[in-house]
Formats: sequence, structure tokens, C-alpha cells
Amino acid sequence: MDPASAFRAAMPAGHATGPVLATTVQHFRRDTRRVAIPHPEVQLVARFAPSIDGGVDIHALGPRTRVHRKFIHGGQRALLVRLRPGTCDAALGSPASDLGDDPVPLEALWGGADAGRLRERLARTDDAGNASRLLHATLSQRTGRTRPAAVPLPLLDVALGKLEAANVGTVARDLGLSERHLRRVLRGALGIGPKTYARLKRFETAVRLAQRTPAPAWTCIAADAGYYDQAT
Repeated sequence: MDPASAFRAAMPAGHATGPVLATTVQHFRRDTRRVAIPHPEVQLVARFAPSIDGGVDIHALGPRTRVHRKFIHGGQRALLVRLRPGTCDAALGSPASDLGDDPVPLEALWGGADAGRLRERLARTDDAGNASRLLHATLSQRTGRTRPAAVPLPLLDVALGKLEAANVGTVARDLGLSERHLRRVLRGALGIGPKTYARLKRFETAVRLAQRTPAPAWTCIAADAGYYDQAT
């Protein structure tokens, strides 16, 4: 583990149909340079540090398709909330397609008043668990105030699960949909095309598997992550 930082998973989403997939907590004990790897979901990031105005700032990140290198000041703690595909518009007030690789301040999405109230409440939390629960509850409340998603989230979950092992045409046939319609639905929910999403999920799986052992067996990892052509 990087001696400059410590990581721990805070908690998974509390409800199977809620907007939050999981939250990760990152602690950085001293100044460090880090590489942010690609990820397929929209994230909400809350950073806590004495150097930040008010002690907290909050940004949204769209699906990240490129590696980013950044410098992080020591003494910073960050909560990374992964949003469930299809909930971005309801939770953040913006479609996933409008969020790119660059951070977007929450004030630009919710307005200064609502974002400011959340920042103040987060600044008063005394640990990562309470801050995480506050973020979960706030996002769930906002999602509950909006009209239902154009595509039922359970159907979207099924489609995305199938997409990790099959192409869009096959998934569309399995679900009784046209390929064109499914592509449109997926792009609207994900902010990226289904092929890009599947590629990022395979990469994410490979990274997770590699982190479990100090001596990764890359052929096995490639096969387990779905890189069938690279594994043979």
C-alpha cells in the first residue's frame, strides 16, 4: 500500500434500488502524486481538508475514460460515491452525458443554496461513516422527489449485467428490444456508449483482481475479466 495514503471501503449502498452503488473513503496522510484510473460510473466526490474553504468541497465526475495524474495535499480525506447507472439525472439534476472527465462543482448542478447546505452539514460530521450516510440519504431524497426514470432501473441493471459478457445486439434480443432502442437507452443512462461501458467494466474488474495478490497471474486475470482474446 502507498505509505502516503490509506484506503478503506466505507459501505455499500443501503438499498438495492437506491441511487448509490458504493462509497469509498480515501485518506492521504501527506503530499502525494496519484494516478486516477478510468471508471464507468458517475461519481460524487466530497473532499475534506483544512485548506478547503469551509473545510469541504463537492464535485461530480462523469464516467472517466482516461487516466488522470494529480497531486494531492496531505491531510485530505475524500468520499467517492459511485452512482447507480440511470440515476444521475434524478440525483444530480444533470444527465450523465453532460458530465465529462473534468470535475463539476455541485453548485453548478444544484445551485448555491442546496449545495451550500449539504457542504455545511458534511462539515459538521465527525467521521467518514456519518458523512457517507448523509450523502446517501441526501441523494436518495433527491431521487425520490423526481419522476420515475424513463427506463425501469431493474431492466437497466439486467441489460448492463448481460452486456459484460455479450454484445449489444445479443442483449437486445434477449430483452425483446431493438438494438437501436437499447443503444439509445444505454447511452442516455450511462453518458457513454455501451461498448465503452463494457470496456471500462472489464478494465475495472481486471484492476480489482490484480490488487488481490502481490504477484498477479495476468493470463487468468484477463480471462476472468472478460478479455477472452488476450487470454488465449
